[in-house]
Amino acid sequence: MNRVALVTGASRGIGRGIALALAKLGFDVVVNYAGNAAAARQTAADCVAAARADGRKVRAEICQADISQAADRRKLVDFTKQTFARLDLLVNNAGVAPNVRADILEAGEESFDRLIAINVKGPYFLTQLAAKWMIEQVTHQASRFTSPPKIITISSISAYTASTNRGDYCVSKAALSMLTPLFASRLAEFGINVYEIRPGVIATDMTGPVKEKYDKLIGEGLTPIQRWGTPEDIGRAVAAIASDAFPFSTGEVINVDGGFHLRRL
Repeated sequence: MNRVALVTGASRGIGRGIALALAKLGFDVVVNYAGNAAAARQTAADCVAAARADGRKVRAEICQADISQAADRRKLVDFTKQTFARLDLLVNNAGVAPNVRADILEAGEESFDRLIAINVKGPYFLTQLAAKWMIEQVTHQASRFTSPPKIITISSISAYTASTNRGDYCVSKAALSMLTPLFASRLAEFGINVYEIRPGVIATDMTGPVKEKYDKLIGEGLTPIQRWGTPEDIGRAVAAIASDAFPFSTGEVINVDGGFHLRRL
């Protein structure tokens, strides 16, 4: 029986890269999406094809859910239960940027509330639901699992990097980073390890509008590794954790940022 991963925001970008990497490992995947059903179906089909190319047979099923809504979070977990009857890995990836970059002296509450709801509240309470189910699994069905369930949250270098024209985004990612130590502390007794992956500048739809800006900054040495990151880079990091590469680590932050986090003189 294949292990099962639930990846939020998996229709495009980083989430798609993660879903593909997990399918190649032999995971069945729940591809969550908020609104783009066509992209989600394509990701699911590509997961099956990628696994087949590696000699594996997997299932990939799509599920629409807005993680900022309690009913949708429950719907997503119930869908996973009904479809696969198990959950080995939750990847909190879904997140949004502000629709308009606004100076913090002018920014309004509507965008702030939206980002907090999707980027913080959604993952926090979805993790709560998933964690309770994972505890049930390891307590009552441990024989079904070759390795304990895990939780991974995809955050951002914006958790500690100030961008004064998108303060709401930075605040949401800083708050999101606390999710990992909290759940790592609470779930360790059950053998459920929790991790944070902190991407840097990644080439996705979200960063497309600022490509020229970051091309210049990267060329000028913004990161020691002088290239854009890719969704595949994040997928590889998730795959390493999913492959049990870090059994004696929990609450760990893994930077996938080209070395951006280094302090250099």
